[in-house]
Amino acid sequence: MLINPTIDMLRELGLYGMATAFQELEAQSEARGLEHGEWLAMLLEREATMRRQKRFEARARAAKLRQNAQIENADFRAARGLDRNLFMALAGCDWIRKHHGLLITGPAGVGKSWLACALGHKACREDFSVAYHRVPRLFAALSLARGDGRYGRILKSLARTDLLILDDWGPEKLNDDQRRDLLEIIEDRYERRSTIVTSQVPVDRWWEIIANPTLADAILDRLVHNAYRIDLTGESMRKQRPPVASENTEA
Repeated sequence: MLINPTIDMLRELGLYGMATAFQELEAQSEARGLEHGEWLAMLLEREATMRRQKRFEARARAAKLRQNAQIENADFRAARGLDRNLFMALAGCDWIRKHHGLLITGPAGVGKSWLACALGHKACREDFSVAYHRVPRLFAALSLARGDGRYGRILKSLARTDLLILDDWGPEKLNDDQRRDLLEIIEDRYERRSTIVTSQVPVDRWWEIIANPTLADAILDRLVHNAYRIDLTGESMRKQRPPVASENTEA
C-alpha cells in the first residue's frame, strides 16, 4: 500500500494529528495486526489530542499571563495561609463555569500573581478564554483608548473573556475615569463571566481605594458577591528563594 498519498490527503484536509499517527503506526510492525477499527480509533485520538493542544497554546498566547505558572507547582509548605483544598477545588474550574469570582489578597511577595496565573493557565487548558491585565496598565490603556476610538472595543473584549485576571489593584486611590472604567468592567461581567482580582490591600479597605461612596457600593457589591477569597499572610517568598530559580517554580 502506498502511504504517501494518504498522508498527503490527511494533511491537505488539515488532519495533521492523524497524518503523524498514520506514519508512526505504519512504521511499527506490531501495529499491522490491529483491526481497522483500532487503527481508526488511534488516529482519531491523536487528532483530538493535537487539536486540544493547539487550542490550549492559542488560549495561552492570547491570555498573556505574567508568569508561566502551573497548579502542579504550587507551594503549600510555605507559611502563608493558602488552603490546599480550596485552591485545588478552584483548579477544577467549576467556579468559572458558574461565573463566580476570586479575590486574592496579601502582602507583597506571597505569590498572589503566581496563583492567579496558575489558575489562568489551568483555565486555558480547560478551553476557557483568559486575559491577564495589571490594573495600572489597563487603566492607562483605557485612558488612551478614549482618544483613538478603541475604548468600546476594549470593553467588549474584556466583557467576552471567560476569565479576566486583574492583577495588582491598589493601593492608590482611583480617579473619576478609573472608577467609571472599573464599574463598566465589573458590571459587564457580573454573573456572566469570572474575574480574579489580586491586591496587597485587604478587601475591607477597597472602599477607600474607590473613594466614592456610591460607586464603591456598586462595584464592591458585584465584586464580593459570589466570590471566593484567598487571604494570604506571611513574609515575601522571594526572600526564601535561591538566587536562581526556574520560572515554573512558585515565587
